[in-house]
Formats: sequence, C-alpha cells, structure tokens
Amino acid sequence: MLTRMLKLRLLNAVAPTYFFTATGVTFLLHFFMFIPTIFPHPGASLTGSILHTVVFLFLMLNALGNYVMTIKYPSESANETVIPVCSPDCPDRVDAHYLLNGRHFCKLCKKVILKRDHHCFFTGNCIGNRNMRYFIMFCIYTSCTCLYSLVLGVAYLTVEYSISFENPLTFLSLLPLSTGYFFMGVVSGMQLFLVLMLYVWLGIGLVCAGFCCQQMLLVARGQTWCQLQRGQLVESRSPWRANLKDVFGNRWILGLIFPVQTVEACPKDTTAHKLD
Repeated sequence: MLTRMLKLRLLNAVAPTYFFTATGVTFLLHFFMFIPTIFPHPGASLTGSILHTVVFLFLMLNALGNYVMTIKYPSESANETVIPVCSPDCPDRVDAHYLLNGRHFCKLCKKVILKRDHHCFFTGNCIGNRNMRYFIMFCIYTSCTCLYSLVLGVAYLTVEYSISFENPLTFLSLLPLSTGYFFMGVVSGMQLFLVLMLYVWLGIGLVCAGFCCQQMLLVARGQTWCQLQRGQLVESRSPWRANLKDVFGNRWILGLIFPVQTVEACPKDTTAHKLD
C-alpha cells in the first residue's frame, strides 16, 4: 500500500511537469519552425500566417486558462478539516475513502472532496462539481490544440522533408521507419524528434477527447466517475439540462470562448451535500 501511494504521489508531481514541458515544446515548434517554414513569404502569405497564429494562440490560451481554473477552484469541503481515518485494507479501487452524501476523502489530496469524480494527476488535484466545467473545457481545448499541432506538423514534414502523406499507411509506418533511419544515420535527430511529437500530439489529443466525451455523458446523467466505480448506475434525479446547468453555469456560452468563472466558486457545503 505504501509503495502504491509513493508511486501515485510521484505521478502527481511528474504529470504536471510533463504537461508544461509538452506545452512549451509545442509553442516553440509552432512559432520557430512550423509557421516560418509553411509560410516562407510574409508578403504573399501574411493572412495565412496570422490566421494560424491567432487560432493556435486561442486554443492554447484556453487550454492553459482552464487548466489554471481547474486548480484555482478545487472541490474540497471548507467545513471539514478533520482527516477521517481510512483502514489500511480499504477496498476502494479509486484511492478515495467513501464517506456520505456525495463526499469522498482523497488519499492523495488529504482533503474531503465534494461530489468527487476522480483525481487528475495532470492538475494535481481532485475533480468535482466546482471545477468539472473547467476540466472538461481543458480537455476540449487540449485535444483541439494537439490535433491542430498534428496537422501543422504533418504540413511541416511535407514542406521541409518532402514526406508524402497521401498513403494512409505512411503515418503508421513513420515512427518505426524514422527510428531505423536515425540509427542508420539517414534521418537527423530533429526529424526524429518531430515525428515523436506527432505521435505525442495524437495520443494526448485522443485521450483528452475520450475524457471529454466520458465526462459529458456522466454530467448529463448527473453522476460521477466514483459512483460509476461503485456500481451506482441509478437514473439521475434531475433532467439532463439541469445537470449541465449545474456544472457549466448560466454563462456557459461565455465559458466556451474564454476561461472565465461561470459557476459558483464557493457555494455552501450544505448545498453540495446531495445524496448519491
């Protein structure tokens, strides 16, 4: 049990570092390699380069903004500061001790979480009703940023290294072939790194898109991942519109465009203590 908790705490520190590193590398590749190479003539392609720059900055700033909001507005209970005692052989599979009335004690956060959904290692805190909206938007914009970077990365490899992607199998064989050519001295280290980044963007984009679809379905049903893990598949007491409004707030349209607060940041714990 102790070894497992140490591994989880290490992941809790490594995951945000990985996220910021990938974000910084993506930013540098876009502005120092992709844009100057794809649009080499500023006079002829000024509109195109500006458009791609605006789209990329919009996606990335929203991803980072919602990431910060997810951390800034945690779902911890302000009225419960006493850490409950959880037995060492607790059978809970989600590393959280189940309490009552939609509350969980997270063993990693050392806090009681209201309407806990899961612990996100990339943000280093738990996702609940208060920051679920920001987490979903973070997943959406991170997925869009990665997939957009994937498209520009493919365009860069086509222009710079004359790699044709007309055959769908080209992308599947790109990594193993590039790795083999690298050790043979045919492919440079930068080209291999760019190929690796293509797969990183694809992986992160698909994972975030999957998380987003899963969370939207759970939110519409008025349920959490913890409830799903415990086998509580009861029907929601509220209509799906009310459930979405409870998470996304009244200004949900504004929240789709800007990473701003659209839900109550600090509601009373009594209003959040709803029965599962």
